[in-house]
Amino acid sequence: MNDSTGKHSQYEFEIEGHLDDRWQEWFEEFTLTARQTAVPLLTGPIRDQAALHGILKKINNLGLTLISVNPVNRSRAFLARRVRIGIRGYEIFIH
Repeated sequence: MNDSTGKHSQYEFEIEGHLDDRWQEWFEEFTLTARQTAVPLLTGPIRDQAALHGILKKINNLGLTLISVNPVNRSRAFLARRVRIGIRGYEIFIH
């Protein structure tokens, strides 16, 4: 949550592979956007760190490969954050 406004932060999740409309029901409040790059974009609100970890766990449990996670409307420094889902959980890389 954005402490200064009390609003949820928006995040974009890039996922490897083709995800059709049937995947939308797994990600309730999120918007699934197909792109020509074959890297679908999942966009939605994240209210706090627990919610962020929850969506990361869901992506992992569904066997999807996460390419990147980026907060929307943030500075360039925040856009450098990358998250990779692995077989044994996830690792966070901050550049």
